[in-house]
Amino acid sequence: MPTLLNYRGDDELYPGGSFYSNPVDLGRLFSIGSQVDVYRPPCKRARISAPFVLGGNEFEQDKKPSIDVLPEECLFEIFRRLPESKERSSCACVSKRWLMLLSSIRAAEIHKQVPVSDNVDMVTDNEDQDFESDGYLTRCLEGKKATDTRLAALAVGTSGRGGLGKLSIRGSNSLHGVTTLGLSAVANCCPSLKALSLWNISSVGDDGLSEIAKGCHLLEKLDLCECPSISNKGLSAIAKNCPNLISLNIESCSKIGNEALQAIGRFCPKLQSISLKDCPLVSDHGVSSLLSSASVLSKVKLQALNITDFSLAVIGHYGKDITNLVLSGLQNVSEKGFWVMGIAQGLQKLMSMIVTSCRGITDAGLEAIGKGCINLKQICLRKCCFVSNDGLVAFAKAAGSLESLQLEECNRVTQLGIIGAISNCGTKLKSLTLVKCMGIKDMALGFPLPSPCTSLRSLSIRNCPGFGTASLAMVGKLCPQIQHLDLTGLYGITGAGLLPLLESSEAGLVKVIFSGCLNLTDEVILALTRLHGGTLELLNLEGCRKITDASLVAVADNCLVLNDLDLSKCGITDSGIKIFSRAEQLNLQVLSLSGCSEVSNKSFPYLEKLGKTLVGLNLQHCNSISSSTVELLVESLWRCDILS
Repeated sequence: MPTLLNYRGDDELYPGGSFYSNPVDLGRLFSIGSQVDVYRPPCKRARISAPFVLGGNEFEQDKKPSIDVLPEECLFEIFRRLPESKERSSCACVSKRWLMLLSSIRAAEIHKQVPVSDNVDMVTDNEDQDFESDGYLTRCLEGKKATDTRLAALAVGTSGRGGLGKLSIRGSNSLHGVTTLGLSAVANCCPSLKALSLWNISSVGDDGLSEIAKGCHLLEKLDLCECPSISNKGLSAIAKNCPNLISLNIESCSKIGNEALQAIGRFCPKLQSISLKDCPLVSDHGVSSLLSSASVLSKVKLQALNITDFSLAVIGHYGKDITNLVLSGLQNVSEKGFWVMGIAQGLQKLMSMIVTSCRGITDAGLEAIGKGCINLKQICLRKCCFVSNDGLVAFAKAAGSLESLQLEECNRVTQLGIIGAISNCGTKLKSLTLVKCMGIKDMALGFPLPSPCTSLRSLSIRNCPGFGTASLAMVGKLCPQIQHLDLTGLYGITGAGLLPLLESSEAGLVKVIFSGCLNLTDEVILALTRLHGGTLELLNLEGCRKITDASLVAVADNCLVLNDLDLSKCGITDSGIKIFSRAEQLNLQVLSLSGCSEVSNKSFPYLEKLGKTLVGLNLQHCNSISSSTVELLVESLWRCDILS
């Protein structure tokens, strides 16, 4: 008889085959010879214990078999043969081990059943099969929710429910943040991914981005912000494997430089939009290589980069398809760079341009841009301290297609420059915006005003304290067709300055914003509603403390098409709300009474009546309205969004 040997006192050696009849347990047997097998028990103690039953000369253990004892290779083969994505999602809920295993299965590795006849199905392993998804789902993980486990669950769960198309990860769990493992799960299960955004994630490096590059070849948009561990290697992998990339945004990524931009320009022929901000390794070499290689690039944004005049010269020469250009904080670019960019005559399709905090933009450069960009329709100059009246007027004369002009904190521009720009922009200028331009001050003109600009429809003058009565009267005469008027923060203006403007407006005002105009009185609103009540759709009187119930009565009587009214911090009372609610012709949709301390619980029935048409009601900081009254309004006006 064969010798019976003890192993550690618990396990036994038997002749011939195993005493286990369950096929699952056969995996625990390792063949030694033709006549002897060794049984090796699992490392973990069985959770369910069962008595041993003596049968003949052998012991048998009566216990339930478990699929979880199978090695991962076997589970992998089982999971990839599950016919439905719903079944795979159900399996992922069993344990973290199963979840991570399922998330490691690529789309091309899943067996697909192809019907051959009515009674026979053939299982194939098609690497080019569609993965049950079109990629229309959008998901966002923020802060503590951004972990590998959540990302794996998201990847497995969305694979059969339309497919993940857009993924945004913002911040990361400090202890268990997103790593290469999480992005690998997305790459494996979500080949339909088209847009990926990673913000403020230090735990993801080149390996994670390379996994995305390997599995998500349909990627079209990539946004990387404050990702210090991603370098040229990771972005180059994206460039080489994602030829459909059309939009790239890189911000505050200290390890990404010229090499990655060269790869993008070489391997991404469909790139249409590029945004680079605060990347210290990016210089002229990378920007020029990208711009000269990208043939269909239409949107370019360069902010806080160490580039010089050379890059702007390349833009002016090769940017033949650029329609939108943003240049901000380029401290090493001089007047020559802007001048060359303009005279190069390459920006023929440029329609919109924004220049912020660039000392190189001067009168000469601005004039050159006006001459070279013949189709420029919109320009915004912010904190351009060397642009003066002469440059602004010369630009207005040269830019024959200009429709929108916006100046912010351009303090060398005065009232004369504004008059010159309006009178020389031709018949296409539709919008003029002035913000915090401290050089504009009331002054008596020594010459007659030029002919009016009949094309101007929108005038916005915000927080320009020197813009007073004389300036308003001048604008009213120069721009008789204004429909949108925004005078936010002009606390010095009074009715004496506004009435001439209101009377000279011929087209009929549609949107009027007087927010922060502290000295406005009911007299102005009475004139406004009398002259323009038939066209007025939006009226904002926030912070106009001298506005009382008389204005509210005038609005109720004259404004037939008004749908948005802001009376925040005005002197409105319950009596005004009562009269206002009786106006049968009103069809108001948005009403703001924030900070109206004299509106109390007595206004409840009137607000309830007004609420029949409202979709938005702001009652914040109305201290005389109790919380119980607000609750009644919420219950009654269930279609209206109430802020309290």
